This record gives sequence, structure tokens and C-alpha cells, in this order.
Amino acid sequence: MQKVQILSAREAADLINDDDVITVSSSSALGCPDSVLAGIGQRFEETSRPVNLTSVHPIAAGDMYGVKGIDHIARPGLLRKVIAGSYPSGPSSAEPPLIWQMIERDEVEAYNFPSGVIYQMHRTAAAKQPGVFTQVGLDTFIDPRLQGGRMNGSTPAGHVETATLAGKEWLFFPSVIPNVAIIRATTADEYGNLTFEDEGSPLGALDLAYAAHNNGGVVIAQVKRLAEAGSLHPQHVKVPGILVDAIVIAEDQLQTTLTPNDPAISGQLRRPLSSLPHIGFSLEKITARRAAQELKAGEIVNLGFGVSALVPHVLVEENQGREVSWVIEQGAVGGVPLLDFAFGCAQNPDAIMPSIDQFTLLQGGGFHRSLLSFLEIDRHGNVNVHHLPKKRHVTAGVGGFADITSSAPEIIFMGAFTAGRRDIAADGNGLDIRADGPFTKLVNDVSAVTFSGPRALANGQKVKYITERAVMELTAAGLVVTEIAPGVDLQKDVLDRCEFPLIVSEDLRPMDLALFADAPVGLHLPTLPLHERIEQRTASLAAH
Repeated sequence: MQKVQILSAREAADLINDDDVITVSSSSALGCPDSVLAGIGQRFEETSRPVNLTSVHPIAAGDMYGVKGIDHIARPGLLRKVIAGSYPSGPSSAEPPLIWQMIERDEVEAYNFPSGVIYQMHRTAAAKQPGVFTQVGLDTFIDPRLQGGRMNGSTPAGHVETATLAGKEWLFFPSVIPNVAIIRATTADEYGNLTFEDEGSPLGALDLAYAAHNNGGVVIAQVKRLAEAGSLHPQHVKVPGILVDAIVIAEDQLQTTLTPNDPAISGQLRRPLSSLPHIGFSLEKITARRAAQELKAGEIVNLGFGVSALVPHVLVEENQGREVSWVIEQGAVGGVPLLDFAFGCAQNPDAIMPSIDQFTLLQGGGFHRSLLSFLEIDRHGNVNVHHLPKKRHVTAGVGGFADITSSAPEIIFMGAFTAGRRDIAADGNGLDIRADGPFTKLVNDVSAVTFSGPRALANGQKVKYITERAVMELTAAGLVVTEIAPGVDLQKDVLDRCEFPLIVSEDLRPMDLALFADAPVGLHLPTLPLHERIEQRTASLAAH
């Protein structure tokens, strides 16, 4: 077996030609081959080459907290087009990343497609298949009859089409054929075999490498260290050296933002659940507690970023931390999904799957429910989670949201009822809304559709919306208020703060008073028996 070439990041950049399609394996800082991307930016500064690149990112490369990622190459002339599941995001008060500035100035063609679909576009390219037929994204902003995933006025239509097969409507995404795949691992041996022992997930490294290699392209792998040829255990090799053309060693690569290496993330150590930080009392925690009351022991539950990410930590505080099997799109199964900079990783995972395989579970509805956040909800039950006008860098994009919601049997959306500066207190008596937010999140029409309420109803999916002051359910007649918080005035604080009429349930109930006190609520999840698990799965399949 031939030894792989060891290059500096700057030397590796010389392998990229003008007009190439490069694909990058990353999830914010998790798995980000940041040194290689910096090498490409350095070469462009020195030589004005390469030019007119297309860059593909199933999940965002880099973040706004110290790992530049795509911003190394976000320069006019260098970057012509981006196809991404998500983009670096951060606080509204911060300066937008360079890639967002280019998008806003129409300096780059930019598409936002579902992360799982983009992974599958690589797999079909590797197998020399024409592309991906999927129902993920139908009737949302990804649908070509709406925005077609286009992010600005300079982005042409054409990367997604509608099609009819076997009497059903589908979206068709042509395969992505990369000239260069840029991936990351922990260790490479001298033959280029790659292991991922310190990584929070292998993400899509193998599929991106297959797509480039099988189409005559180049595979560049960034790693922390080099091992002797043949010394890596074959069961631990996740990308074989036959696919790898060059290795870049970056000894200081982070496991994820601000985390050099936590062995509890990579599965090398199991920490006590008591080591997790306590979650302070807040309106968001109240919402997370109410969502936790929907769960059953033994369920498989998906989780998204935002307030929904608090739910596993609520369960830990309630001594229910091992009762639910969490699945997150980056690949962790089980354990406790982490917050903030470490989101996308889990402490003490039971398994860490490649992202594309995790999306097979999620797109196929092989789980019980999903907990997700929202920006806006409209009269049709549609949800916007990706588009915040004038502050677009605050949201990452669609990511795996559309993949997850396309077939999830039950979906719980979580968020605040209003936005803007608020003065709302919570105590053992419920909520005291002293000064409400000036902007409602329940609007006539969302600014962009990330989730289609009518399609969910047609698919037989169950949908709830949980806020700090009310719980609502989606029905064919509209949104029905089923619960309100103690202390809340139904008319003034709920119905009048919505741009469209809400239906009030005849069985309107108060939310559990224990949710509003700064103390454990005494939650005990009921067990989901095996026969109910199977029945739920069968019912979900029948609905689709």
C-alpha cells in the first residue's frame, strides 16, 4: 500500500483548481477542518488563486466564536457558489460572518437545503446515480414553487425540481459531484487510514470522500496526529486510506468550540450525570419542563437547537436522565445532548453514528417525537425557524429541521409567545406578565415556511406548540389552545397577542402549577410498553 502524502495546509490548497467544487465535512466547530480552509484563504491572498469555487457544506463549517470555517474562503472572486444545510450563526449584536455579508450583498450564489438531503446527494454521486428523490422540503421554502432554497437575488433557480413518481409528488436534487473533499479525523497512519477516536462524530467524512474519489477527485484529510503505517486497528478505521490523497496535520485542532478534548463526548469516558451544570430557572426552563411532561420512558426522541435543548437537562434534574434515548442529527445516540458551544455532541453517548445514517433514521420517521424551536407560527400552523429578516445571521438555516419534520410522528415546537424586551415573572402562583414583548410570534403568515402545517395534517402527524403561557395543538380547524399558565389572562395575554383567531378548547386546562416554581416538579415519565412502541411505529408508517 502506498504511503499518503503529508502536506502543510498551504501546500494542500495547491491541489485545488479554479472552478472546482469542494465539499467540507463539518458541523460548526465540530469536525471542522479549519486549518485546510485557512490554507485555501492564504493561497488566495498570495496568488489570487483559486477562483470561482463552489463550496458544499451539509452542516455549517465554522461558527462565530473563534472557528472561522467557511469565512476563510468567503471572499469575492474566490467563492462563487455555496450549497449548505446551515451557515455560521450567532448573536444579533455581533457583526455577521463574512459569508452572510457576501450573501446580503449578492456577491455569492447561495442555497440552503436540508442537511440530510445534501449528505444523500453525495452518496448518489459516489454511486453514479442521478440524484435524490425525496419528500423532504415539499411545501416549504425549499420547494422550487416557493423560494427553491435560494438565499438572495443573485442565486438562480435550478438546483431542485419537482417530480411525480409512482403517483406521488417528490423533490429531486441532482447529485453533488465534488472535485475535492476536505474532511477531518483524529489520527491518520502513513497509509492514510483514518480513525476518529477524539471526535464527537465522524459526520459525513466517508460519504464525502467516496463522492470525490469515485469521480476522479482529491480527498484531503486534516488530523491531529500521524501513526505508523498499519498500526491502526482495522475496526477503528472509518475512512480507509485508499480514498485519501493528502494529510494535513493540525495538532491544535479543537474537538468543538472552546473544547480541546472531552473524552465523555467521544465515548472514551462516562462521566456522572451530576457533572452536568445546573440549568438556571427561567421562562425557557418552564417551557422545557412542560415539553418534558409529554415524554415517556423508553422513547426515542430527536432534539433541536434552542430552548428544546434544555429538555434533556430538565430530565437529569428530575432524576429521569436515562429514561429517554436522544438522537441528534450529528450522530449521537443516547447520552445527554449538550448545550451552547458543544451542541451537536452528547455526554456519555451509547453510539455515535455517521450523520447520513442518523438521517436515515430521522427521514424515515423511526423515532417517537421531535422537540424543536420556532421563530414564528402562522394561522396555517406553518413554522419559520430559519429566516429572521435584517438579522439573518442569528439563525443557522434549515439544517436537519426539514429532514426531521418530514416524517416525525409527533412534533413539539417550543418558544416564547412574544419577542422583544419583556418583564415576565414566574413564581409558585404562575406567571405575572408585567410588560409583554412588543412583537407577537403568532402571525398571519410566516416570513418563510420551514415547516408546513397543512402537509403535516395530511400526513397524519401530531403537532403541538408549547410556550411559557399557553399550549396549542394543530387541527384541521386551526390552532387550538388547550392549556394556559396560571396567572395568565386568556383574552389579554393570549388571544389578543395573536394576529389570527385561536380556537379555545372546551376542555381548557391550567398548565401544571409546579412548572412555575424554582424547584423540581417531581416528574416521573410513564413507561412506554413494547407493544405500544411497535403499534406507534406501525401507525406512523401507515400514515405515510
